[in-house]
Amino acid sequence: MADTEGTTVPVRVLVVDDEALVRAGFRVLLETSPGLTVVGEADNGATAVRQCRALRPDILLMDIRMPVMDGLEATRHIADDGSIDARVLIVTTFGEDEHVFAALRAGASGFVLKDTPPEDLLSAIRVVAGGEALLTPRVTTRLVAEFVRRTSGRKTPVTAPEGLDDLTEREREVLVQVAAGKSNAEIADHFIVSLNTVKTHVSRLLSKLSARDRAQLVVCAYECGLVVPER
Repeated sequence: MADTEGTTVPVRVLVVDDEALVRAGFRVLLETSPGLTVVGEADNGATAVRQCRALRPDILLMDIRMPVMDGLEATRHIADDGSIDARVLIVTTFGEDEHVFAALRAGASGFVLKDTPPEDLLSAIRVVAGGEALLTPRVTTRLVAEFVRRTSGRKTPVTAPEGLDDLTEREREVLVQVAAGKSNAEIADHFIVSLNTVKTHVSRLLSKLSARDRAQLVVCAYECGLVVPER
């Protein structure tokens, strides 16, 4: 990240996990990585929310299963608090697929698995800190599977969000690409347009659909039926 004078400012990270050994491991990794600094730790969601307000991190590495308040509820509190300008990166395990959809709806900006290689975790933190959502193809596939499971018995369709009818044809096409987990660069290559053009489309999608970030666009695309996953 850069300040108003163009100098590099470290990305401030709050580590949230109920296991002290996990927190210590993350701290060592982050503190030895250029451009990242750990501003605090929390062993449950309630403490994380308080620390977030006091320490003003840019990113929270958030576990899901914790005592007192779990990571989903903590994420919801942080996303709903207008005084907090922090993004949540959920750290999950492959066996917690059912939480992916709920965490996105709660306001999480991305996911990494606990067995993610260190260099990929560092990259994920920087991606989310830069304003992008992190939805890897592996996680997107799990998200779609969970969405199908939840909607398989639904008899009434989900009401389309306000603003959907205001989207241009190209904006709808870009939304479909976002829902597939594609990056801005990949979308630009797909449509043979500039990266700035794609960023403009994504920005307009966020505004028209009142979405907090890219992750919310993915949820919107599936819920409104613009993208229909294979069953």
